[in-house]
Amino acid sequence: MRKLPPIMVACLALAAAAACGSDSGSGTGSEPAAQGSASAAGGAKPLEGEKIEVAAKWTGDEQTNFEKVLKAFEEKTGAKVTYASTGEDTGAYLGPRIQGGNPPDVAILPQPGLVQQYADENALKPLSAEVQAQIDQNYTPYWKELGSAKGQVYGVLVKAAHKSLVWYRQSAFDDAGVQPAATWDDLIKSAQTLSDSGVAPFALCGASGWTLTDLFENVYLSTAGPENYDKLAKHEIPWTDDSVKTALEKMAQIFGKKELMLGGSSGALQTDFPTCVTQVYGQKKAAMVIEADFVAASVGQSGAKVGEEAQIMPFPKAGDTAPVVLGGDVAVAMKESKGAQALLEYLASKEGGEVWAKQPGYLSPNRNVSPDNYPDDLTKQLAQTIISAGESVRYDISDLAPSAFGGTDGKGEWKQLQDFLRNPSDVKGAQEKLEADAAKAFK
Repeated sequence: MRKLPPIMVACLALAAAAACGSDSGSGTGSEPAAQGSASAAGGAKPLEGEKIEVAAKWTGDEQTNFEKVLKAFEEKTGAKVTYASTGEDTGAYLGPRIQGGNPPDVAILPQPGLVQQYADENALKPLSAEVQAQIDQNYTPYWKELGSAKGQVYGVLVKAAHKSLVWYRQSAFDDAGVQPAATWDDLIKSAQTLSDSGVAPFALCGASGWTLTDLFENVYLSTAGPENYDKLAKHEIPWTDDSVKTALEKMAQIFGKKELMLGGSSGALQTDFPTCVTQVYGQKKAAMVIEADFVAASVGQSGAKVGEEAQIMPFPKAGDTAPVVLGGDVAVAMKESKGAQALLEYLASKEGGEVWAKQPGYLSPNRNVSPDNYPDDLTKQLAQTIISAGESVRYDISDLAPSAFGGTDGKGEWKQLQDFLRNPSDVKGAQEKLEADAAKAFK
């Protein structure tokens, strides 16, 4: 196995979370017993007969892996859990169900912005004392805050994502004689070399608009710096700002050259996630895919091995800042039931996190989940790097924004960046459309 680059700057959310620190003793002592757990005395399963519906965006390998966690919960408690996939647009799926008075018991939200929205709509149930005890035991205040709204704790961060990664196919790099890039300029040069060698440098997942927001956020954080990043995230500066122009112009260095993208812009816009991963590792048609640690869940299905043929590099610096952009999924209760609270308590527990950690493509924000549970050395190294990633660590802008702007298929940031991929020469037009959509959403 190749020695990993000191990538784990990577220390991502996990790192950032640990760096936030916590109150004394929160990582010590005995863990509170999970609600609904089997009785030590009689082995009873107190949730026998309880039915719980949980909805999340995951499909394919990610769904399969999460269902293994649900299976472990069922075996422990006697509850029966059914899973419903919301698809990419979680808000579009949940909205009608909430309005119809039939929400799922538990929903897993891909954007903290949705926690705020649903709390404002009184669509969420506050977490029980038992769930909050698990959060205080296993999480830092940073994560707890992301699941809170209006002074109440509503959500458990159950899955972390480190979005400042570029995955590459080792054999493609070897054949072209290129090395992992430290800077954006190096990345563009390597991409051209790969193209000249006969392989498409990038498989872009343009049909999944959120992948384009991830790309923008990394470039923007690096070029504009953390202070401007925070301002843009809150819409305190407009999307017509020169800092946004700079980032879009960097992205256009890829978008504007068809030979750098598998199938050109048209092919990229017809490729969703995780098909782009298959194009790199299964079909071997491209050399790189720009996405988070959860790419690992799809790598294995393509016959590649993480840490060998499937390698990662930190997102190259496009400016003065080495970007570390974080994401995460927040589990919330939408019905008042002991089953919903019991499942949330399990997902917040060390036990639940360790069941999940054994599956590929997962990183736990739970600081008490042992790295020994992760299935490969690369993921272990990501998880073990519990050190500060520095003050430049930032949460995903689109996930913090109102869903209408940052998390809706065919609208807002997703749509405008897809349109920019179609026509990367119109930087000013893209900025104006982004600003118009942001202005509406942030009213």
